[in-house]
Amino acid sequence: MKRIVSLLMENQSGALSRVVGLFSQRGYNIESLSVSATEDPTLSRLTITTSVDEQALEQIDKQLNKLVDVLKVMDITETDHIEREIALIKVKANTPASRDEIQRLSDIFRGQIVDAGTQVYTVQLAGRSSKLDAFIQSVTKISEVIEVSRSGIVGLCRGDRALRA
Repeated sequence: MKRIVSLLMENQSGALSRVVGLFSQRGYNIESLSVSATEDPTLSRLTITTSVDEQALEQIDKQLNKLVDVLKVMDITETDHIEREIALIKVKANTPASRDEIQRLSDIFRGQIVDAGTQVYTVQLAGRSSKLDAFIQSVTKISEVIEVSRSGIVGLCRGDRALRA
């Protein structure tokens, strides 16, 4: 089952390496990872997406909490939460018909064409991973996808619930 784990950790050299190493040592795959400083520059928020069962998730939680750099760990998957991912998708747009169709699809999916070359469009799209997947699948039917770059999932719990030090 896909899990989104959010961590609050010290913004120090080697902290990310220790967290990733923990996953690697135990044979758990990280599907996506996003990390950045928080409103407090001494802390970072790390969002990891992984597919593990309940027992493995419990083990991950215990091991993460043992790391000195990790202050808080929360599985936000089971809570009411907001998750987003951003993607840049480069597609061939070498005919007027394909350009029009790519523009139409971008509008439907609330994306933006952020770069338009003579033969290529780059579309920026943000939303749930399933939305990005659906756009890529749809645009593939009308044009060739040249390149895709995705940010990985970021997420926060809805309402008053927050991950704080």
